[in-house]
Amino acid sequence: MIVRFLSILCFGVLVASAHNGEGNNDNEDIPYLELAEPDEGYHGLIRENETLVEVTPAIRARGPLCSFLILNNKHHGEAPFEIMVIDENEARLRVRYPLNCEKRRNYKFDIAAVGCDGSYSNTVPVHITVTDVNEFAPVFSQAAYVRSVDEGKLYDEVVRVEATDRDCTPRYGDVCKYEILNDGDRSQPFTIDNEGVIRNTEPLEYDKSHNHILSVTAYDCGMMQSAPVMVTIKVNKPCRAGWKGLAERVDYAPGTGPLALFPAARLEACSSDERCPGVTRIQAAVTLQASRAGVACDRDTYTLHSQRTICGLDSKTVDLLPSPGVGNEWAKSLKPDSGRDGEQMFEFDGESTSAIVPESILKHSLGSTFSVSTWMRHAPPPDHDKHRKEHVLCLADDHKMNRHHYALFVRNCRLILLLRRDFGEGDLNIFRPAEWRWKLPEVCDNEWHHYAVNVRFPNVELFVDGEPYRSPDGKGPEVIDDWPLHPAHGVNTTLVVGACWQGTESDMKHHLRGWLAGLGVRAGGAQAAPALRCAARCREGLSLAPDLYLRAVAVEGDGAAEVETLVRRVAYGDARAFPTPGRRNVHLATTITCDNGRVIKARPAESYVMVLAPQTPTILLNGSSDAARDYAHFRAGLPVFPDLRVQVLARSGDNVREAESQKLDSCVVSVYPALNPDHESLSLRGAAPDAPPVGDVRATLTRDGVSLSGADSVHNYQQILREIEYSNKKPAYYLNRVFKLTCSELNGRFTSNEYVQTLTVVHPRAAGDAHAQRPSGLADKLDVARDKAAEAAEAAAELAPRAFAAHALRSAHAAELPAARLLDLRPRDRASNNVAVLMGAVCVGAVVVLAALGVARARARPGRAARPRAPRAPHDGEMAWDDSALTITVNPMEETPARAAGPAPADSSDGESCSESDSEHNDSSDEDEEVVAGKQHKYRNISQLEWDNSTM
Repeated sequence: MIVRFLSILCFGVLVASAHNGEGNNDNEDIPYLELAEPDEGYHGLIRENETLVEVTPAIRARGPLCSFLILNNKHHGEAPFEIMVIDENEARLRVRYPLNCEKRRNYKFDIAAVGCDGSYSNTVPVHITVTDVNEFAPVFSQAAYVRSVDEGKLYDEVVRVEATDRDCTPRYGDVCKYEILNDGDRSQPFTIDNEGVIRNTEPLEYDKSHNHILSVTAYDCGMMQSAPVMVTIKVNKPCRAGWKGLAERVDYAPGTGPLALFPAARLEACSSDERCPGVTRIQAAVTLQASRAGVACDRDTYTLHSQRTICGLDSKTVDLLPSPGVGNEWAKSLKPDSGRDGEQMFEFDGESTSAIVPESILKHSLGSTFSVSTWMRHAPPPDHDKHRKEHVLCLADDHKMNRHHYALFVRNCRLILLLRRDFGEGDLNIFRPAEWRWKLPEVCDNEWHHYAVNVRFPNVELFVDGEPYRSPDGKGPEVIDDWPLHPAHGVNTTLVVGACWQGTESDMKHHLRGWLAGLGVRAGGAQAAPALRCAARCREGLSLAPDLYLRAVAVEGDGAAEVETLVRRVAYGDARAFPTPGRRNVHLATTITCDNGRVIKARPAESYVMVLAPQTPTILLNGSSDAARDYAHFRAGLPVFPDLRVQVLARSGDNVREAESQKLDSCVVSVYPALNPDHESLSLRGAAPDAPPVGDVRATLTRDGVSLSGADSVHNYQQILREIEYSNKKPAYYLNRVFKLTCSELNGRFTSNEYVQTLTVVHPRAAGDAHAQRPSGLADKLDVARDKAAEAAEAAAELAPRAFAAHALRSAHAAELPAARLLDLRPRDRASNNVAVLMGAVCVGAVVVLAALGVARARARPGRAARPRAPRAPHDGEMAWDDSALTITVNPMEETPARAAGPAPADSSDGESCSESDSEHNDSSDEDEEVVAGKQHKYRNISQLEWDNSTM
């Protein structure tokens, strides 16, 4: 220490003297370090495993040089370096022992050159940096990593591993990469990034693997690899929250009332799971799915008319989608869907399906108050055209223009009502509401929904599924104002279902693509809200109380026991007597809210209700299949089904019994070929021609037959059918008439047998037949009496001026058809029947008396029979042909030359002049009838002479 102290002291003296001699650098006796920038000093680098320091610039000195001296800095400590003199002017720097970058990386000290005479040069600083060597591998902070994850979740970070490196520089001391060693197994669903974060690439499954063991290694930036570390990822066994004790299938027998679906339900709420220490709220929802694709529920399949009666809809509502058939020929282009158990659902293809409604069915002017209601199933158009119109109902000009007067249509998933005022309904310069637009998700969900629009202009109210529609934002529909329609003359309107008529193109446009059912329009009034609710109500569903049918039931409770009690009460019911058999799927979804805010969704439970096939009724029609009557009965009218019996038989096990409470809703009487309105008609006995419908049955009489509709008892239908009467003013043209009867229930779901009734015409026998010389029954006697009375009246009229009846030319093909008559269908009591019988007896007696007077007068003048008759006015062809049964006639269908050849023999037949079809009769002209009438009149006189002789 003393030596070091003396050297330092001497160095200080030398430095002082050197400073005193500064500026005299030319003194060659003193050493001097050559350095361009003395203040910058020397910089050296040395690796940890090396001994020689690379110094820049090289250490050189000038002057007499013997050695170099290292002056340690008291702030940096002793420098482990030494200087070796290579030659007389240059030196090298080396370490005295290996350096460790991790312990000390930088060194700083001063050096000076020492002359042989002991003089010292100037001092220069030296900066030494120890460079790193990648001698250490990364080391993980933990010996192993263990984490737990839940099943079925994707995590952003499952676990983070961390490794460090002891090397002193970032090049070798930083960790630049982590890697999962697969060990040949590439199916591990995990990945790791450069930060050491491990994620799962797919949801983990407990049943597939309880634990996932990974081997992870780290690399420093020199790519030295660490020892692997084990990472264990445990998959927690999931809390299997869900329901137990649910039957997969529940059988439901029709007519048994509500049936509990889950009487033994138990809920596993995972209350013991550490992830859900306590339960705050449990919500469960039971949903009944449709029995068939696209059908909202198992609704009653009665006709719209029957539903009006059941639900109280306005009786003046007009059905614009009736079953095609008798009286509804205009709807034949609309084909109802088949296989739907009688539900009248009509598909519109969006291209061609439509029907024009005659104005006789519904007057085109609806007024300022009306209602339109319909079932509709609609989906967005395939091309997603937002501007495409699809009309449910449209009234437009029939030609010249394309003005739409009112319409109900769908566009861009909006239900739109268009109502344009006519030019005569207000000031043409005043805007008034003309279009109402409702944005409805139901319009495009491809499910059945019931829509009803009640208009009390300018107020319009929409009902969806029987309930008044309220938009989620609380706003009403978008209303567009417009001017009234401009004046136009000579333009009628066309009402179309399923499209809209374009008058300028004479073609249908804007076709509907979807399904419609039960389209009804009430002009001049609106439907009551309870009636609309009833019409849209499902007859099957889920409920917690009787007579309540819902598509979904939601229950909520604070605990599992409370929710279990409510779920056990959920029942399925169907109020229909004959529900559609088949499967109804039931879905149960449950959500559990834990105390810590965690929400657990329980496993969904699936079940289904199998509705068994009901004991279907059998509708049986019985009665006599043939009846033969003479001309008089056909002229006067005779019942078609006098002894008809209608029965509805229900099977209960092996027993078959008559169901007294069963109803019918339709009966159709058809006749082919169609009636000739010139002389044939169908009517209901005792009903006035313009009588309104009574009860629940409506009658429509046309050339094709009779249509009865409306839900009513079997007994009432039987009474009405027995009162259908057929009359024919020209029975000689026919051999028989065949009537076919079928009845149905639930709009055709159950159909009766086809009952055929044949009415045969009994033609009179020839005049030469011995049996024809006397009346054959009451009808023939009445004919004879009527003929005598007619002769007496003619004799009395000979003294009066004769009036000749004009023969008007008539074409049977151009005859106007009589309008259908709705008749009083109310059953009459016995008192009224007795009065009718009494009046009939009095009339028959009067006819007999008149006939007797005519016979007496004829006998009082015996010479009258031999005297030729005075010429009389030509009779009408019909009156001549319809004379008494003893008339000798000539076949009017024979050729004229044959008839002109001469009179027929007296014993010729009555002349089976009737043709077997109405067309043959209609082809004969009035001129032929006059010729036949003249010849028949001649032969009638001869026959009368023979009759008078026989009676005398």
